[in-house]
Amino acid sequence: MPQQKDIKKPLSAVIKEVCDGWNLSGPDHHALQYADGVQTYITESNRLDIKNGCILRLTKAPGCCAEDLYKGIQSSDSGVRCDSLKQLANVSTDVTFAQEFISRNGHLLLVKIVEEAKEPPLIMTHALSSFMELMVHGIVSWENLSSVFIKKIASLVNSKVSDWSIQQVALDILESMVLSSHSLFLQVKQEVTFERLLAHLQVTNQQIQTKAMALLMALLQTAGDADRQELFAFLAKKNLRQFIYKNIIHSSGAVGDEMAHYLYVLQSVSLNHLEPRMRTPLDCYSQDQREVLHALRQAAFETEPEGGLSSERRRSLCAKEFRKLGFSNNSNPGQDLVRSPPGLLALDTMEYFSSRYPDAYSRVSPPPPPPLLLETSLLPGGPPPGSSETGSDYHPIFFSQDRLMEELFCVCIQLLNKTWKEMRATQEDFDKVVREQITRTLSSKPSSLELFKNKVNVLNYSEILKLRQTERLHQEETLAPPVLELKERLKPELMELIRQQRLNRLYKLWYCRLSPNHKVLHYGDVEEDSENPPIELLQEKIPVADIKALLTGKDCPHMKDNKGKQTKEVLDLALSITYDVEYSLNFIASSRTDFCLWTDGLSALLGRGMSSEAMRSELEILLSMEIKLRLLDLDNVQIPDHAPPVPHPPTNYHFCYDFSQAEQ
Repeated sequence: MPQQKDIKKPLSAVIKEVCDGWNLSGPDHHALQYADGVQTYITESNRLDIKNGCILRLTKAPGCCAEDLYKGIQSSDSGVRCDSLKQLANVSTDVTFAQEFISRNGHLLLVKIVEEAKEPPLIMTHALSSFMELMVHGIVSWENLSSVFIKKIASLVNSKVSDWSIQQVALDILESMVLSSHSLFLQVKQEVTFERLLAHLQVTNQQIQTKAMALLMALLQTAGDADRQELFAFLAKKNLRQFIYKNIIHSSGAVGDEMAHYLYVLQSVSLNHLEPRMRTPLDCYSQDQREVLHALRQAAFETEPEGGLSSERRRSLCAKEFRKLGFSNNSNPGQDLVRSPPGLLALDTMEYFSSRYPDAYSRVSPPPPPPLLLETSLLPGGPPPGSSETGSDYHPIFFSQDRLMEELFCVCIQLLNKTWKEMRATQEDFDKVVREQITRTLSSKPSSLELFKNKVNVLNYSEILKLRQTERLHQEETLAPPVLELKERLKPELMELIRQQRLNRLYKLWYCRLSPNHKVLHYGDVEEDSENPPIELLQEKIPVADIKALLTGKDCPHMKDNKGKQTKEVLDLALSITYDVEYSLNFIASSRTDFCLWTDGLSALLGRGMSSEAMRSELEILLSMEIKLRLLDLDNVQIPDHAPPVPHPPTNYHFCYDFSQAEQ
């Protein structure tokens, strides 16, 4: 192999040197390849791309290889033809070879094989694969293909009995044709049988499903507005959504990355299909649109007959009812829909809600205008068709329901009303919460409208606040090791603070009190209306040193005596102090808070660890506050995961100041 010092030599000289070293004649018939995922011929233009450590391989020159395969494809021996086409499919991935083979019109041989359709399935599969690999390089234009070739490829896709390997490559070729030009789109659209294309989505072969979906998306993306409308209508009529939901999303196998991308594209194209309505403002002079608006009002209210009302009274009544519906411009509600977005899409969805769910519609009258909902992220429409090559964030719910956009609106407009009542908040805060409820629910990727409805209603305003607090704490108190180490160092100090607070509470609660020196528990009977009785009135006492155990719940003696008669609430508040084999002091706390305070306090008094949920909560709060105070001076400073290295000591300390000399 050539050495590093030979890198500036002409490539032909390097090849000759290698051939001479191996006593190989005809250096012009040889070339070097390197592995870059696939074997790639080394040329003067790409030789600098070779990385250190790459293994180079001496092989047949691309021209010689192209000539041999060109002849092999035309052999009368079917075995030779099959082997040649199989090898051709592998080496055609290299652009250097592809140029050599195409310069000999080798691609036309492949076209002829396809058009004549005389070869058995295996040879046909290799021929189609080779053709596809050659065309990928863009050396030959797709426009040069004959209509006979296009019809033949389409017939392979339309066939019911064709080999799956052949259909997979044929689908791939048709997709590339459609994406290359509008004229080829028209030819493929005319030749492909869409019923067969949809049938390919129902097979168990995931590769066929993926390639069929790829061709469908290519047709939708390339189509003009009129053609796209026609395709959407056809696919809706043929239940494309149901095929996808049943045979792809809910199939036994996981959805692959490539299929996920095409589902995302279909989702984007479909939602962008709604954009014209969203971008079209309401026409205040349109009689039809005004009638729809008034139909919305009449559907929500049992209006009194307007025939006997004065015009002023009628306007006042209409304005009042439109205001209850949530329109901000209640005297002229059409003005709310002049803004686009949401434009006429808002009118469409409200009309759907009023006709599909009249009872729910009549109960909903949110203060914010209904168009607000369409300005939140109901579903990410995604980029315009063709602008994303890697997006795969599709939503299974999108394929679960006909008229999904309208159905989601019906669910979310009721959520909007519910959240407004929960919050009693400002318009700005309200907008943010509703948007967050919807987007958080969608991020969990619910697979059906019913799941979405259940999840979004559980995610109420209080839950949103909890999630925000948790996330804020996570952001502010980073999980960097130095911060975690600081928390561990602060814990003992803060635990002692909680311990002292618990012991202090033992002075003040109930008619049992701890002596100031923490040596004795005083208890006794006092008047019912007596609050915080002095310790002198509590005649009975138990030395702390005599306390044997602290019992809680069903382990308490007074709970065992009434076994089966106590509710869970009482059991959760029971505690006992045992100080002799036969004696115990029994309590039932008035609240869970008091229970936690006393069990923690008594545990601290006995030298044991505190374990109540109140203690854990308070410790987290104190730690959070203390961490924030300690890190105030580090605002906007990145905390490293590891401490910086300690520098090596200096070789001498001559820079130190000698105070002894100064004193003298």
